[in-house]
Amino acid sequence: MLDYAALTVVSAVVREGSFEGAARGLGLTASAVSQRVRSYEERLGSLLIIRGSPCLPTELGRALCAHVDKVRLLEADLLYRSDGTGVDSPQPVILKIAVNADSLATWFPDAMASFTQKTGIFLQLSVEDESQTADRLRSGEVMAAITAETDPVIGCKVLRLGQMRYVACASQGFVERFFSGGYTPQSFQAAPCICFDRYDSLQSRWLQRTQGVSLPLSVHYIPSTQGFLDFILAGAGWGLQPLSLAQTSITQGRLLPLGPDPFIDVDLYWVFPRLKSNIIRDLTQHVMRYCEAMIYLERTA
Repeated sequence: MLDYAALTVVSAVVREGSFEGAARGLGLTASAVSQRVRSYEERLGSLLIIRGSPCLPTELGRALCAHVDKVRLLEADLLYRSDGTGVDSPQPVILKIAVNADSLATWFPDAMASFTQKTGIFLQLSVEDESQTADRLRSGEVMAAITAETDPVIGCKVLRLGQMRYVACASQGFVERFFSGGYTPQSFQAAPCICFDRYDSLQSRWLQRTQGVSLPLSVHYIPSTQGFLDFILAGAGWGLQPLSLAQTSITQGRLLPLGPDPFIDVDLYWVFPRLKSNIIRDLTQHVMRYCEAMIYLERTA
C-alpha cells in the first residue's frame, strides 16, 4: 500500500524544488521533511528525490508524484460543485499543464483566466516547444498538454484544436541587407535565422518547402516568444512568428513578409487524461471554446 502522507511530502519537495520550500508549504521544519522523505525511501528501498538545486525526482519519484496528482484531481472532483463554479476545498487544487510558448503568448491566457476565475483552480504551466509538450504528459509531469504531435499518448484522449498560422518575416533593414537580390536559396543560406530552441523545426520546414534548402549555420536561439519577436524587429535575423503577433508590425511596415509564400500552418491538439473528471471536462470546454477565437484571429489577421 502506498503511504499517501509520505507521498504528499515527496510531491511537495518536487513541486517546490527544495526541502525548505516544501517545509514552508506544509508547515513543517526542513529537517522533518527530510526525515519523512528519507524514511519512505528506506521503506521502498529506492531513491525518490535527487538532492540538488533544484531537487529533482527519480524515475520512480516522478511516477509516484504523477499518481498523487491524479488522486488529488479525483478527490477534488468529488468536491467540485455541480454547476462548475469551483471546488469546496480548503486546500488549493493545482492543475499541471504543458503549453507551447506561442499559445501562451496569444490565446491561452484568456481561456485559462476564464476557467480559473470560474472554478478557483490554480495552474502550474510547463512551457515547451509544441513538438515537445507531449513528452511532459508521457512522463507524468503534467495532466494535460497542447501539442503539435499526433502520436497517441497512453491513457489520454486527443482533440484537434485547429491551426496556428505563422508568417516568415524580417525587419525592413534586414531585408534590404540580405534579400536585396531576391528571396533565393542562396540568400536564405547567408541570412541569420532565429529559432525558439534546438527542437524548433518550424523555420527548417518552411525553408525546405519554399526554398528546398536546410537551416543555415548562423542561427540565434531565443526561447521566448516576445524575445523572438523583439530580435526580429531589431534586425538580428529572420524567423516565423504567429501571424496574430506580427500583424501589427507588418501593417506598420516594421516587418516584411518574406517571399510570395511566407505562411505555414501548424496543427495543434489538446491531449488530456481519460478520467471521469468534471474538472477536466470543464477545462477542455474552455480550451476548445477559446481556441476557436484563436483560429479565427490567426486566419483573418
